[in-house]
Amino acid sequence: MRWTVLAVALITAAGAMATPLPVTVDARGVEISSADYPGTITLEIDASNLSQRVFSVRQTVPVSVGERRFHYPAWLPGNHSPTGQIEKLAGLVITAKGQRLQWQRDPLDVYTFNVRVPEGVSELQMDYQFLSPTDPAQGRTVMTPNLLNLQWNAMVLYPAGHAANAIAYAASVRYPAGWQAASALPVARRQGDTVHYVPTNLEVLVDSPVFAGRYSRTIALSPEGSRPVRLNVFADRARDLEAKPEHLQQHRQLIEQTRKLFGAEHYDHYDFLFAVTSQLGGIGLEHQRSSENTEDRDYFSSWDEKIGSTDLLGHEYAHSWDGKYRRPRDLTTPHYNVPMQGSLLWVYEGQTQYWGNVLTARAGLRPLAPSRDALALVAATYADNRPGLEWRSMGDTTNDPVIARRKPKPYRGYQMSEDYYQGGQLLWLETDVRLRTLSGGKVSLDDFARTFFGQNDGEWERPSTYTFDDVVATLEQLQPSGDWNTFLRDRVEGRIGLTGGIEASGWKLVYRDTPSPYQKAMSKGSGANFTYSLGFTVDGSGKVGDVRWDSPAFNAGIGPGMQLVAINGLQYSREELEDAVRAAKDAKQPISLLVKEMDTYRSLPITYIDGLRYPHLERIEGSTDYLTPIFTPRD
Repeated sequence: MRWTVLAVALITAAGAMATPLPVTVDARGVEISSADYPGTITLEIDASNLSQRVFSVRQTVPVSVGERRFHYPAWLPGNHSPTGQIEKLAGLVITAKGQRLQWQRDPLDVYTFNVRVPEGVSELQMDYQFLSPTDPAQGRTVMTPNLLNLQWNAMVLYPAGHAANAIAYAASVRYPAGWQAASALPVARRQGDTVHYVPTNLEVLVDSPVFAGRYSRTIALSPEGSRPVRLNVFADRARDLEAKPEHLQQHRQLIEQTRKLFGAEHYDHYDFLFAVTSQLGGIGLEHQRSSENTEDRDYFSSWDEKIGSTDLLGHEYAHSWDGKYRRPRDLTTPHYNVPMQGSLLWVYEGQTQYWGNVLTARAGLRPLAPSRDALALVAATYADNRPGLEWRSMGDTTNDPVIARRKPKPYRGYQMSEDYYQGGQLLWLETDVRLRTLSGGKVSLDDFARTFFGQNDGEWERPSTYTFDDVVATLEQLQPSGDWNTFLRDRVEGRIGLTGGIEASGWKLVYRDTPSPYQKAMSKGSGANFTYSLGFTVDGSGKVGDVRWDSPAFNAGIGPGMQLVAINGLQYSREELEDAVRAAKDAKQPISLLVKEMDTYRSLPITYIDGLRYPHLERIEGSTDYLTPIFTPRD
């Protein structure tokens, strides 16, 4: 297939607003026009069938006579890949004036349906279902007895030939009795359990998903009089909604620190859709005026102020600026059936990963010491535990959403997978420190964030696109002596490693025989992480997870999926294996592992005598500490 962009406006280094894409051509040679689609499509969804997890959909579509094509969204924003769940659409019946019309699927594009509209017909009715997963093997769970996550892209069939922002939709949803719903979409009216939303275009609709549930609460995070930011919390149980005031205050500080960083807001309001659950499938997905987030059901109840919370909310909130308002040009497409390209995901996701961690620290959601400990784990990954960097660059992993579509890999460290997240985080740490060093402390990545992302306060309906050259130009504007083109390309393309920012910041990676309190807190359950010593992880049942390529375990014959049965003749447990690693350091003898592989038992000796190893960051005496100021809140 050949997808040709005929005209795209150029964006200046200062970030001028992109003009709308005027005309593009899809694989079938159909022009995608920015002209408004005639009429408004009515979308009615019944989301009340919880026990069978079925969404029932009816669309009423204004049409003209002739051959018409309709797309089911394939290329999903935030997923960076063609992961639309077309296999879950079922029961499609198209009628006109009460008569059923025959449709045909495009044999070369299974996301597209063709139908002939007969004379005298001006409106089609489409009835179908979205059969959401009833088992994790079928995909992410989006409907439970107490919660649901409605994503509009899973519900619509939209007319071909028009940009998404030129197709008007009037949507309504019938929710289970008594449930509350939250979305960035404003509500026009509620009639019983049916919510009618204010009509909008398809782009805004798809960018405004819904969380709904039996148990919920809404918490204001922004000061009165400012643009509203709300934390809409949904839970499996009512008691999981309870939170300590000081913990909620940290969430308010996240909003304040993010606003201080970017200096502008690209929304009229912002809604965190946040489920604390063990039933709804996990998600962290960005949108312009909202985000979809899930954490364990004990997110509030198990909060420990010494360890802090995850950086999920900080990451997704930062995406409102980085990724949604300012968007890589090759990820910006006119609708959801034109392929995206992810060459700048190390900016889109990598710098957002950096800011998510930094802002979580500045807000106090994660204190200073755990913030360093979290960074130590990332540093250890790219210093010693990504052998795949020997054959593949971090930049090449921007293709991974299309290559692997986030499916599990047997040897992740060797195959690599979307390393533009944490690899990008380290690149931007080094960039931050380099800006500070070259400028004598006058310039930092905070200045880049404000200059590059914090433009046009209040604008949100149209993204401002950018290219690699725009990123370089802004860095050169801030610090002309940086040779930023070479600096970035060397690291993205794999000519220079990604961990230089750690020591440049005044800290060094070291290994100790005990994990940090943060690492202990993150290792929930009875599983164990021997990545930095033997070279593998293991779950609570003794099943081997990821195995580091060319590690002691790998060279002994250990592979993912094996079951650990015994350690030196004793029944496997995490404690027994830890004791064996300690003993081998003194005795200088191999560790004997009895493993089960399918129906075969084998005894495998591992030669390893360096003891337990866990990553930490340690100050470099006499050097400048840049890391502490980076994590310090802004006044």
